[in-house]
Amino acid sequence: MLVLPFITCLFFLLLTTSSSLLDTITLHQNFTDGETITSLNERYELGFFSPGSSENRYLGIWFKNITPLTVIWVANRETPLKDRFGMVKLGNLGNMSLVDGGGTVVWTSNSSASSTTAVKPIAKLWSSGNLVIMSEDSRDEENHIWQSFDYPGDTIVSGIKLGKNLVTGREIYLTSWKNPDDPSPGEYSMRFLMVKDKYPQGYLWKSSVKLTRFGPYNGYEFAGQTHYNSKDKDIMVLNQEDMHLQFMHNSTIFALMYKLNPDGKLNTTHLIVHNHRWIQDLVIPNDKCDEYGMCGPYESCVSLTPPYCKCLKGFQQGIPETSNSDNRTRGCQRSRPLDCGPREGFLKLPNMKFPDTQNAVYNNSMSLQECEVACKNNCSCTAYANPNITEGAVGCLLWFGDLIDVRVYQATGQDLYVRLAASELLDTNSKLHRTKSVIITVTLTMAVVLVGLVLALYIWTRRKKRSNVEREGMPRTVLDKDNKSSSKNENMELPLFSLSQIYRATNKFSIENKLGQGGFGPVYKGMLEGQEVAVKRLSKSSRQGVDEFKNEVICIAKLQHRNLVKLLGYCNEEDETILVYEYMPNRSLDSFIFDDIRKSQLDWSQRFNIIQGIARGLLYLHQDSRLIVVHRDLKAGNILLDHHMRPKISDFGLARMFTEHESEANTKRVVGTLGYISPEYAVNGQYSTKSDIFSFGVIMLEIVSGQKNRGFVDENQEADNLVGHAWRLYNENKSFDLVDSCLCNSYSTSELMRSVHVGLLCVQNRPEDRPSAQSVIDMLDGEGSLLSPKKPGFFIHRSEINSNTIVPSINGLTLSQVYGR
Repeated sequence: MLVLPFITCLFFLLLTTSSSLLDTITLHQNFTDGETITSLNERYELGFFSPGSSENRYLGIWFKNITPLTVIWVANRETPLKDRFGMVKLGNLGNMSLVDGGGTVVWTSNSSASSTTAVKPIAKLWSSGNLVIMSEDSRDEENHIWQSFDYPGDTIVSGIKLGKNLVTGREIYLTSWKNPDDPSPGEYSMRFLMVKDKYPQGYLWKSSVKLTRFGPYNGYEFAGQTHYNSKDKDIMVLNQEDMHLQFMHNSTIFALMYKLNPDGKLNTTHLIVHNHRWIQDLVIPNDKCDEYGMCGPYESCVSLTPPYCKCLKGFQQGIPETSNSDNRTRGCQRSRPLDCGPREGFLKLPNMKFPDTQNAVYNNSMSLQECEVACKNNCSCTAYANPNITEGAVGCLLWFGDLIDVRVYQATGQDLYVRLAASELLDTNSKLHRTKSVIITVTLTMAVVLVGLVLALYIWTRRKKRSNVEREGMPRTVLDKDNKSSSKNENMELPLFSLSQIYRATNKFSIENKLGQGGFGPVYKGMLEGQEVAVKRLSKSSRQGVDEFKNEVICIAKLQHRNLVKLLGYCNEEDETILVYEYMPNRSLDSFIFDDIRKSQLDWSQRFNIIQGIARGLLYLHQDSRLIVVHRDLKAGNILLDHHMRPKISDFGLARMFTEHESEANTKRVVGTLGYISPEYAVNGQYSTKSDIFSFGVIMLEIVSGQKNRGFVDENQEADNLVGHAWRLYNENKSFDLVDSCLCNSYSTSELMRSVHVGLLCVQNRPEDRPSAQSVIDMLDGEGSLLSPKKPGFFIHRSEINSNTIVPSINGLTLSQVYGR
């Protein structure tokens, strides 16, 4: 048994990695199996564990209270303890040892300080997950004798460095576990090739075989691999002594983790701290184009289905390899050879993953222009680029020889400049000029034709303009019983169904076919000309819906969009006034999200698609249709769902149309549904496209939460509606508390958080602060910046209601509630 010198063991825990130390917790002299050390922020835990179904014991660090156990570091990977009598000891010079029940050392940190230095070593588990041995009087995590971050296993968390010390030759890299029961090094590794004067890039290896190449590094990250958080940044250090990459993730809400699995997949996940949920962001390799050398020299991998490989511009296909199911080739060759003449130049290829830089030279002081000159002056140079995308950054990569392992990204790649022969470059430019000329000619021709059509349409509209004008400037419809026009069907431009057809389709309006009831009357399901339809019948006993009924025909008759319910025809016979619509088998959105049983049928992907579909429908109404249409009664009950759960906006009975020169209107009769009406409409009778945007914002928050806006009360009794509740949670960085509980872990965090943010932007009090439909779509797609939302409209505290500052009538206006199906 090895006899150790006098032993002390003090483990300290910190909440943050700042230089000022918090109060520490002193543990007993020896740290044994069965005990754990938890950081003050309760994120990490140090102790003994058995992986999977194994009975072996290991000393490790893991995320606390996370199921399943998520280990980030293992001390004795290759030397497990066979019993539960292990003990950790810290020598008085800073060497940590793990001994078994018989006193045999099975692992040691090999980290003693100089014997001439008087130290009182302590061990601290920092909030970063880093186990550090340091002097008792040290106040900085970096001032250490030894740290676990220098010896990573299969996992990277924020602060860990991978790379190489050029002086000592020591390399830090990841290795997978052999299997879930055995943390000893497996056959997969993640390494960064750090060679002087070469540009760093990372690889996934299976033993000595390259599986995937990362990079190269672009100043923020490795090209093509986006961060979860835009504020994250990987830090690359390149100097004469050290070349490494440090992974940094600065957030108190999320914890980012990269883990190399035993199957060779690198998983990128993030932990939502407040609810202990892991969300997977990325798996590498993700597709065939991630395979190293998938395509040959001068080929790029461009698609995810065969054929994968395509020659770069200026190159032609080589001889295909036989018996190769992946459609691989021997690569591509130049269409025209280089002669190193003065007219040779470079073709810019955008959105590229740079070729392997093993045959490249890097200069960190050259501008892009200087880089081009350097490449052109060297006849062996085949391509050049600036790898650094940071603002104002310089840098020059020069490739010599074949360009290999190239692929095309959709939007995250970089510009690569490939050397071409003068004649090839001239032909390429000529083709581009010809293409541009054709495009310009076709565009001008179409513009002239379009202007002619618009002029003809204007003349025809003027001749056909109706003489009677409805209230609020709306034209009358042929459905008006007082309209004596003899050309009703022609004016409607819709199929006219006979009453007998409608009777047969609905089985004489049988109660079994009834779908619902609105202010206008009942809606029935029917089968008309072999197609399922919804038949909307104006009630004879009530005239409430007559004006709305007429208005709906005017607004929707000529509107055609995949996210609007399609009007198929009408019937205006005897005393019946009927509209025929396409049938929506899944009824309305509110029947799902507000139903405790059915809401679980809508996962996050479907909910996000519904949000996007409604936004596209609004864009068509507000911008892309012939006239600007303001719906005025947008709500969950008026969003219908087809067979594929695609949303379609319905019920245009309250809609109003503007010409292109109009932007808003006033009315003395405020109509709509409480909980969705915008403040300026409810108070002043002003409505515009921004009124619909307000309603859409409410719907977004309802879809995320599964709760109704009107009548919602939070647990703290602080807000009387969902909008106020969402606003308060946003300001407290607790927006995840808004999420519908039935979604569990099925949602994309970035999409969900963006939806809440955009929803709050839509419900802002002032119309001019709300985004347009186009801006909403861009923000939901991840394009454009997200401004900070201001206080929403109708944000009312309970105290305000109790003090009677809100009265039921505002400025003498009456709120009419009109509920559709």
